[in-house]
Amino acid sequence: MKGMPSLSFKKSIYEDPEGSLSNWNSSDDNPCSWNGVTCKDFKVMSVSIPKKKLYGFLPSALGSLSDLRHVNLRNNRFFGSLPAELFQAQGLQSLVLYGNSLSGSLPNQFGKLKYLQTLDLSQNFLNGSIPSSTILCKRLRALDLSRNNFTGSLPAGFGASLVSLEKLDLSFNKFDGSIPSDMGNLSSLQGTADLSHNLFTGSIPASLGNLPEKVYIDLTYNNLSGPIPQTGALMNRGPTAFIGNPGLCGPPLKNPCSSVTDGATAPSSIPFLPNNSPPQDSDNNGRKSVKGRGLSKIAVVAIIVSDVIGICLVGLLFSYCYSRVCQRSKNRDGNSYGFEKGGKKRKECFCFRKDESETLSENVEQYDLVALDAQVAFDLDELLKASAFVLGKSGIGIVYKVVLEDGHTLAVRRLGEGGSQRYKEFQTEVEAIGKLRHPNIVTLRAYYWSVDEKLLIYDYIPNGSLATALHGKPGMVSFTPLSWSVRLKIIKGIAKGLVYLHEFSPKKYVHGDLKPSNVLLGQNMEPHISDFGLGRLATIAGGSPTLESNRIASEKPQEIQQKGAPSSEVATVSSTNLGSYYQAPEALKVLKPSQKWDVYSYGVILLEMITGRLPVVHVGTSEMFLVHWIQLCIEEQKPLADVLDPYLAPDVDKEEEIIAVLKIAMACVHSSPERRPTMRHVSDVFNRLAMSSD
Repeated sequence: MKGMPSLSFKKSIYEDPEGSLSNWNSSDDNPCSWNGVTCKDFKVMSVSIPKKKLYGFLPSALGSLSDLRHVNLRNNRFFGSLPAELFQAQGLQSLVLYGNSLSGSLPNQFGKLKYLQTLDLSQNFLNGSIPSSTILCKRLRALDLSRNNFTGSLPAGFGASLVSLEKLDLSFNKFDGSIPSDMGNLSSLQGTADLSHNLFTGSIPASLGNLPEKVYIDLTYNNLSGPIPQTGALMNRGPTAFIGNPGLCGPPLKNPCSSVTDGATAPSSIPFLPNNSPPQDSDNNGRKSVKGRGLSKIAVVAIIVSDVIGICLVGLLFSYCYSRVCQRSKNRDGNSYGFEKGGKKRKECFCFRKDESETLSENVEQYDLVALDAQVAFDLDELLKASAFVLGKSGIGIVYKVVLEDGHTLAVRRLGEGGSQRYKEFQTEVEAIGKLRHPNIVTLRAYYWSVDEKLLIYDYIPNGSLATALHGKPGMVSFTPLSWSVRLKIIKGIAKGLVYLHEFSPKKYVHGDLKPSNVLLGQNMEPHISDFGLGRLATIAGGSPTLESNRIASEKPQEIQQKGAPSSEVATVSSTNLGSYYQAPEALKVLKPSQKWDVYSYGVILLEMITGRLPVVHVGTSEMFLVHWIQLCIEEQKPLADVLDPYLAPDVDKEEEIIAVLKIAMACVHSSPERRPTMRHVSDVFNRLAMSSD
């Protein structure tokens, strides 16, 4: 019966929330009328059921549909491995399974699909290497394996065999080895050939220049090294295609290639002579030349006099510069705001501007504003003269909003006094943080170090913290609650920022102190993760903040009424007892931060966004962690309305989406770090959630 293989597909589906397979039944011998099935001459040619939230596994019986040409099951929730039997449908021309949760490796039978033209397995959890039999799929025109966990090198003959490829995307995997030189044979490529975010090593093959000139080759974030070939499609490319490969050099990068000349290790111009035959110059009569006698008295006197004159001139120059700059410092108006001890104005004097010193960041010890970004166009004088307003105080310093004379606004964090012995360590740490560039991470633009003052200068983010946006603060005249769409935008942005920190930052950083007060909201309510690395910088700068003090602010307790709770249930909560509620349980026992700490903290933030409650919930006279309270509500099978932020009542049509986020949150706050997902996994799930809601 033609419908039996298709019915086995239905049996492999555990959840079909939209009833997409409702008319697939055994009483109908002909599957051609079933949803998603296309036939020709009463033969099943296509199974296409995308974006229907189907939850199940792929049955091996699909491979028995000998006339099957197209399978499109993208953006569902299929899990498990790809059945080897699927590749018995040797007439298959397109297999589109992206946006699922498939795992395992590609079967070696893959090479049997000799008519395959489109293969899209992106955004899954597939692993292993690409089968060597892949090169037998010579009709392949589109290959997208991006955002998986594939490893190993590309099969030999990859470029020479797949010459029909028009689209190639292998990005965000763990492919290693060298880029095959025969990839230059892919003359049919169009758009972007994306090999970014992998572990490719070695040099860039010059043969890649043979690709069509309109093809954009993305090699970012690999381990490639050596000069960038300046041939064909590789010529006239900007640096953006090559960033994230520290070993690459030459145009278009600013990192020149070091060249060792043949004469670099050449011997001295004077050949080796025995000790009894010292080198000497003789005239034609055999007499020793004057050159062997040393300097005359007149020459010695002349050198001494010129040295004295030179020293005097240098001294006069420094004296002139010092008096000029100090006089200008004295003439500052009385409105300048000092970041120094006791409110007294600082009068440091500089003879040279920062950009006039060639290796300033390496040689300077103190009293200089060091820019970490080419866009920094202000100096210390301008910073100290600017109007400043206190934005907040915490256990590791005060944050000021600083408005320069040209109207540019910055956020300046003062780390305080002391710690004059660890400048180099501070410099190394702060310059590493200054290299982080992501739309969802606050950018550190510059820093200042002196014996009694340390400043960090950041971009100013205008809409305050997520904590204030969620719960308000004392003295607020009006409070506008966040809609669900805005909350979803924020949690997606935080996830993307954490993925960057964990996987693509120079040292695969851990934030270690993630909480709503450390998430700032931009002009369009986009999130910016702040205070990354602050605890360590404060420690180096002279303070001694512990992990707990990093999580604790020193503001006075404030009364906050839990939304939706009776007026009698008012919790006295301060930031002094909130920080630890975002802390992963294992953080109390393990000193070294883990990325799974951030995942846990992120999960608590998700719960806070859904419920509108603080991370500690007051139930009658007792209190519970928000995490434990949600777990209790789930066990008691309470309706969503009981835990949902009352302000989200108008968004009840998004209930399914909210429940999906709740499930992600509960996975993130699992008590076992090993059972928590990675932030990349979380971000990918949110991307699929966005697609399914389109």
